[in-house]
Amino acid sequence: MTQAPQFRQAGPADADTLRAIAEAAFALYVPRIGRRPAPMDADFAADAADTLLLLAPDPCGYLTLRRAPGEMVVETVALHPAWQGRGLGKLLMARAEAEARAAGLGTLSLYTNAAMTENLAFYPRLGFRRTGQRTEDGFDRVFFARDL
Repeated sequence: MTQAPQFRQAGPADADTLRAIAEAAFALYVPRIGRRPAPMDADFAADAADTLLLLAPDPCGYLTLRRAPGEMVVETVALHPAWQGRGLGKLLMARAEAEARAAGLGTLSLYTNAAMTENLAFYPRLGFRRTGQRTEDGFDRVFFARDL
């Protein structure tokens, strides 16, 4: 990485880029879950207004956030596998925290699939606590939150 990673607001024109990142980032989970993870089939054009694209300098990851009462929800965090292991996942989550703080929200929350064992280990290392587990839309989801 020669240039410091940057974020920019995604737009509908980024839908194909977001889709390509999601396809690459979540492909390894298809056999574990037995179906495509939900982020692979998102409406990327519609979600673009809530999505920040990570550039390093080319698009390599994204973060989709949604405000809820008292909290910021990380709907999706995705990083292309070619860029993993460089601290960019932590950078994406730090940006999510910064967005929540800037919005005056006291909690950052998220969920991940129970089969995404890497995430089950990653989020607690970032200070998240497990808050529950339930099936939603046919997916076994584990929920996490972190007070800011």
